[in-house]
Amino acid sequence: MELQGKVALVTGASSGIGAATARKLAAAGVRVGLAARRQDRLRELVQEIQAAGGTALALGMDVTDRAQVERGTQALLAAFGRVDIVFANAGLMPISDIASLKVDEWHRMVDVNIKGLLNTVAAVLPAMREQRSGHILTTSSIAGRKTFPGLGVYCATKHAVAAFSDILRMEVAPKFNIRVTCLQPGAVESELFEHISDEGYRGQMEGLKAQMTFLKADDVADSILYALRAPSHVDVAELFVLPTQQAW
Repeated sequence: MELQGKVALVTGASSGIGAATARKLAAAGVRVGLAARRQDRLRELVQEIQAAGGTALALGMDVTDRAQVERGTQALLAAFGRVDIVFANAGLMPISDIASLKVDEWHRMVDVNIKGLLNTVAAVLPAMREQRSGHILTTSSIAGRKTFPGLGVYCATKHAVAAFSDILRMEVAPKFNIRVTCLQPGAVESELFEHISDEGYRGQMEGLKAQMTFLKADDVADSILYALRAPSHVDVAELFVLPTQQAW
């Protein structure tokens, strides 16, 4: 598939996988809407993309706020007239034992990782349905396939993302020609570790970096572009991408 001239919405675009994917999409000729809460980061990324000859639009957006997601999507449509690619990537990963009862963190993960995805899909699906084309990419995790101590609620949210993505694919691909890809990365260098308030688990996660070479955000972004560039009759439904040294 030729990406030149297409329009993409990327949530969680202010850092990590979202920012890396936005850069690579723009370099491929995609006009990119950058969505996140940290608008200063978005403005810097817009300037970077424009300086490299690409096209980008900053969209201040908290994915947990349905009205903000709708307004941001409408602003993207007003600017570029369509939306061909949506990367619903915003997510959080605090780690703690369930018995620690960090209930506020649990609810924040559910709000961002699950409700944020639902809000994003609800905002873009009408336009894609009318176009009878599009590609929705979601970010699950290895934690959406396996379970790990300390990641009880995170695993639950990412299993939900994987299940929702697969059913979305079943429903919209044959009816509306909308492809769906569920991204499932292993260990990736990102800001996710900064969300860990439990010092013990934060230390464990930092210790993993001494045991293996983590994926870079660009590695994951390259996988996303592979799925997007597949022929129109091919839907890369899942992308399970791990560091070579990660055995679990």
